[in-house]
Amino acid sequence: MKLSQKEKEGVVILTLEGQMVGGPDATQLTETLHDLIEHDKKQILVDLKQIDWMNSSGLGILIGAITTVRNYGGELKLMNLSQKPMQLLKVTHLDRVFDIFDSEELALASF
Repeated sequence: MKLSQKEKEGVVILTLEGQMVGGPDATQLTETLHDLIEHDKKQILVDLKQIDWMNSSGLGILIGAITTVRNYGGELKLMNLSQKPMQLLKVTHLDRVFDIFDSEELALASF
């Protein structure tokens, strides 16, 4: 999985690309989140548009991410989920845990 970041309107947008299958992916995202929190960046939007595959470990990565950010008083939201990851979130009812948006504009306005 590739990870890039930018900041817009005070919100850090993390763009993930490829497959979310655990292992090094979890470590990379966790380290990035801790670095952002240390720099008082606690409004985080995760763009999943370019994630074409996610398994249960990928779900675990997202759960860990939202837990980490919330534990430090922040907010983590998701946007641009493709069909398969969205189905996985719905089947596991995690779509009720995450704020999910179809566009960057709507997501940014929600913070």
